[in-house]
Amino acid sequence: MSFEWPEGLLESTVEALSATGHDALTRAAAQGLLDPEDVWVWADRAKLLMLHRRDAWRLRSEIDALAGRLQQLLLDLPTGAVKPVDAVVGFVRRLPAVQASLAEDVEAALDGDPAAQSHAEVVMAYPAIQAIALYRIAHALSELGIPLIPRMITEYAHRRTGIDIHPGAEIGRRFFIDHGTGVVIGETAQIGDRVKLYQGVTLGALSTRRGRALRGVKRHPTIEDDVTIYSGATILGGGTVIGRSSIIGGNVWLTESVPANSMVFLENPPHQVRRGPRNGDEDGQLQWDI
Repeated sequence: MSFEWPEGLLESTVEALSATGHDALTRAAAQGLLDPEDVWVWADRAKLLMLHRRDAWRLRSEIDALAGRLQQLLLDLPTGAVKPVDAVVGFVRRLPAVQASLAEDVEAALDGDPAAQSHAEVVMAYPAIQAIALYRIAHALSELGIPLIPRMITEYAHRRTGIDIHPGAEIGRRFFIDHGTGVVIGETAQIGDRVKLYQGVTLGALSTRRGRALRGVKRHPTIEDDVTIYSGATILGGGTVIGRSSIIGGNVWLTESVPANSMVFLENPPHQVRRGPRNGDEDGQLQWDI
């Protein structure tokens, strides 16, 4: 059943929405708007290839299909953004290194979480591994100079897991995020080897008020090897360095560097627990003062 339009309304609306100009949405369309579903499907296939596939015959078939689909996505970008064939070849050459990194990330999760029962459980059930896998795939694409697609992949991971890792961030070996919800890792963050983060950690910038003027400037912190950062900690600034083997406690706010082997934590506020008379009356309930 067709809607009964007031005279001229449909045509005037179409004309207004299709008009070209110099606004932000027109510029975005000119830069190439890929179908998000196409990118997400490709990213999931790449992730499965890295985490699940071992049979040589299936690998050959999957890599070929993955390469062909990536080439098509690249052809849908504006002409000159990248050379599709060169980018696909470069990405495929990086696959063994991506898989090797992910194998170490899985091992770090199994070693670092006493609740983990097996490698298979980590691969299949840990949202952090899904997010890290998509990040490492997106980072490989980003290193090749491919625009847009890497960011779409990590935002897809963010949407699915609650973990936000910019594809431009540099992350070392044996990386583990425990639980993971609410973790944010900014574009210019640098993370060393054997680093462990808990949920709600932010590795962010001090200020983005200058916007484009800060593009290409290091705005996010450096986390050296063997650092553990507990839940809710916020570490900001491109000049902030957390020295190796340090421990950053929960809910700490840091905008300055700390030396190696440091322990940074908030002092516990005083707590009182009072137990009144029993018998289930109101005065007999436990009371907490914090």
